[in-house]
Amino acid sequence: MSETPPTPDVTEGDERTKLDEIVATRRAKVEQLRDRGVEPYPVRFAPTTTVADLVAAYPDLEPGTETGDRVTVAGRVVAKRGMGRLSFLVLQEDDAQVQLFCPVKALDEPSRDLLELLDTGDWLGAEGEVLATKTGELSVKPASLTLLGKGLRPLPDKWHGLSDTEARFRQRELDLTVNADARRVFRTRAAVLKALRAELDDRGYVEVETPMLHPIPGGAAAKPFVTHHNALDTDLYLRIAPELYLKRLVAGGMRRVFEINRSFRNEGMSPRHNPEFTMLESYEAYADYRDVMDLTEALLQRAALAAVGSLELTYGGRPVSLAGPFRRVSLLDLVREATGRPELSYDDDVATWREVCAAHEVLIEDAWGQGKLALEVYEALVEHTLWDPTFVIDYPVEVSPLARRHRDLPHVTERFELIAVGREHANAFSELTDPDDQRGRFEAQVRAKAAGDDEAMPLDEPYLRAMELGMPPMGGLGVGVDRVVMLLADVHNIRDVILFPTLRPEVAP
Repeated sequence: MSETPPTPDVTEGDERTKLDEIVATRRAKVEQLRDRGVEPYPVRFAPTTTVADLVAAYPDLEPGTETGDRVTVAGRVVAKRGMGRLSFLVLQEDDAQVQLFCPVKALDEPSRDLLELLDTGDWLGAEGEVLATKTGELSVKPASLTLLGKGLRPLPDKWHGLSDTEARFRQRELDLTVNADARRVFRTRAAVLKALRAELDDRGYVEVETPMLHPIPGGAAAKPFVTHHNALDTDLYLRIAPELYLKRLVAGGMRRVFEINRSFRNEGMSPRHNPEFTMLESYEAYADYRDVMDLTEALLQRAALAAVGSLELTYGGRPVSLAGPFRRVSLLDLVREATGRPELSYDDDVATWREVCAAHEVLIEDAWGQGKLALEVYEALVEHTLWDPTFVIDYPVEVSPLARRHRDLPHVTERFELIAVGREHANAFSELTDPDDQRGRFEAQVRAKAAGDDEAMPLDEPYLRAMELGMPPMGGLGVGVDRVVMLLADVHNIRDVILFPTLRPEVAP
């Protein structure tokens, strides 16, 4: 029984018909296998080596060499061709491939019967001798084949691959099967996460877990997802950030804590934003935002060395250096430079800042004060231009409700964002530990929400109670893990670094 994979020059209806025919053909093979006493979906198999280790163990076999060494390998069949009484299969496991050189006479009888019913996409085990063919191809010459999982759907045509972006995100298992670059990206992600944990562990941080269901959507300015707990008959919110719970742990005496967490924000989607995303948040007693800048630089550098082996990267064809030390510059100075207004100050009245916004076509709202207007100018004119890693420091109080007021400057906080390749990768503060100041900030947020700001924070009495217990000086950090992976993997859509990104539900055919 043969099958022909769908081709791009047929209509969608024709393609669906061909797919249905292929699936029907493969289901018939399943029945044939069972009729012959072969279970198409066995429970266990025991390879003696991985394909990658096999390839590494025999790097220089001369053509025609028979080693006499016997191995058992397993993987997915990604190519199959026959030449009379000789068949060739290509077995893939992760990124490694090895050829199965299959003279029919060398196979036991059950394996001969199985060979004719194999398709690309099937999972297969093989036991046999390691050799190099006359053309020098490293191969295993099986004495026996074991079907490990029959594939009912075909792999994409190898000449056209899986080019449909929507299909790649929706069927990540298929993407990982046929796209080596997808496998590279997620190996990079794993290396980043491991490196971040290792750096914090080396510094004495304790990894913790805090709730994902919150009674109050706090810790960031964002719209939450709302759900309902039936037993308690109360609404709960998927966390938008773990910040307030983590700081309560520091108030309880845990000096250094961190969490690599999934957070959720019920907002728009873009190449930089997914409603479900991964953050690293850390908090350290006795530290300020300058200490946290040093930590952030070390984290990013360790992740880069672990994931790509260098601090000198290329992103979108343009070099970017993580060698450090990263530039540190205030938000106000960047706005002054971008607008050509070196005299600008937060002491200027709102009318002056509105004129600056109007001159640069920055949209504003009537309720915004000088700090918010300055932030809008910065985001419109400056942020996207910052390429090499830059700590943008000293954000206005108005837009930093959880950050400590600057020790010397009255209108700003000790807050920074790390910007690289034109986007934010981290946000951090010298944390606000004065409960009365925090209550006043929360009350201002409540007023902003009443005035129509859907992203303003509510007043969180349990957190204020923890602050009133007493908090030490503290430095806090939030790192967008997905964005760090995007930077280090040189990809430009956040959905490329999330295994199963949020998508619109499929429409049934």
